[in-house]
Amino acid sequence: MISNHLPVLQVVLPLLAAPLCVLLKRSSLLWAFTLLVSILSAVIAWSLLQQTDAGIISYAIGGWAAPWGIEYRVDKLNAYVLLIVTGIGSLVMLGGRKSIEQEIDSKNLSLFYTAYLLCFAGLLGITITGDAFNVFVFLEISSLSSYALISLGRDRRALTAAYQYLVMGTIGATFILIGIGMMYMITGTLNMHDLAQRLPEAGSSRTMLTAFAFMFVGVSLKLALFPLHLWLPNAYAYAPSIVSAFLAGTATKVAVYVLLRFIFTIFGIEYAFTELPLSAILMLLAIAAILLATMSAIYESNMKRLFAYSSVAQLGYMVLGISFLSVTGLTSSLLHLFNHALMKAALFMALACVMYQQGGVMMDNLKGLGRRMPWTFAAIVIGGLSLVGVPLTVGFISKWYLLLAAIEAGQFVLVAVVLAGSLLALIYVWKLVEQGYFHSGNESITRQEAPLSMLIPTWLLVLANIYFGIDTSLTISVAQTTAEQLLGVTQ
Repeated sequence: MISNHLPVLQVVLPLLAAPLCVLLKRSSLLWAFTLLVSILSAVIAWSLLQQTDAGIISYAIGGWAAPWGIEYRVDKLNAYVLLIVTGIGSLVMLGGRKSIEQEIDSKNLSLFYTAYLLCFAGLLGITITGDAFNVFVFLEISSLSSYALISLGRDRRALTAAYQYLVMGTIGATFILIGIGMMYMITGTLNMHDLAQRLPEAGSSRTMLTAFAFMFVGVSLKLALFPLHLWLPNAYAYAPSIVSAFLAGTATKVAVYVLLRFIFTIFGIEYAFTELPLSAILMLLAIAAILLATMSAIYESNMKRLFAYSSVAQLGYMVLGISFLSVTGLTSSLLHLFNHALMKAALFMALACVMYQQGGVMMDNLKGLGRRMPWTFAAIVIGGLSLVGVPLTVGFISKWYLLLAAIEAGQFVLVAVVLAGSLLALIYVWKLVEQGYFHSGNESITRQEAPLSMLIPTWLLVLANIYFGIDTSLTISVAQTTAEQLLGVTQ
């Protein structure tokens, strides 16, 4: 039955579809084919999430049983992340056709869609594989295609941004590879499930500490965890708008997944949080990210850079939840993983609409936009309010659980940090509102709303921000179950 082979199809489908894009010349065919592959991938991810209710899915590649062969291992955590990546990828592609045709040279369209599907396949591969070395392999597939996607931006600075990301990404990947090599040296295996059993048996050693340090720094670079985030603002700012929306909604979320997988599953809670002061390290880095990145966002005039710095701050909230080492804290991180993907995809899709009609995403381009592009600007405002954490939006749910975790831990200073971060975010959201509704733009320009093909997917994401802020039954149940599994809490 085909349902037995869904784990491998999750990666093979976009991976095989990518080179086929080179054979298609018409823009409409390229877009329709890529969209179809994205939607089919989302259906597979949803099916896998349903199947994990019955337990962990193990799929042996080529008939070789683990740990000798490569294994795809699906539990609640990576099925959840697979759904985020495929869902966001599908919605972004649904609304991306006109933006892609406007911002990318026609001769590069086949290259764009090929790189997009390769990046898509790489992110899914990182998430689903049960082999540590294959995490590195798929990381390289997604990273190399990301560099190509960013470099396709029309602004010449896109090349510089892609090169900067390449340098930082290569350093991060090298650190990860060294860490994986050291774990192999200790245990003689690369299978993650096998590593999780053998590493504790090997006992604490300098090699194990070095492996952990290399893995942590390498993943933090990919994650854009403060202060290793310097590649991210330019990458988001100068990439084509659809690339910014896709990467903002997926890439950093997969990096958070890798961090969770290596800390909780492979090295284990006892080593990471008892023998090492990881909780304190994560807490300090998270506080710095929340406060300093949010303040950086306030002074930005480029909207993409503003939301890029906002992403660094929001990643800080996720890391802060992890640092509590509690079910409530980890639930808040997993909730924010999903919720932040919805927020950022909606915001960057709205910016794609602004870029399509205004030709830029600077603050000046927003003047009077509330009257000229009311639906687009309303999407930006609602997405911004979700970032702040206003009730009835997904941002409120994440931050509510984070505050509960801080109160449970008796960390009232961190309650103040979360509230301060939200108030600072309100400042840059108000700047947008002021520009759009209280500043008059060029009065000679009549109403120029974005095309419906772009607006409808944008508003689907915006409405998802509201719906999942009201009906939390799915997200909270999955996040809480996953948090309990990671912490080894018995039902």
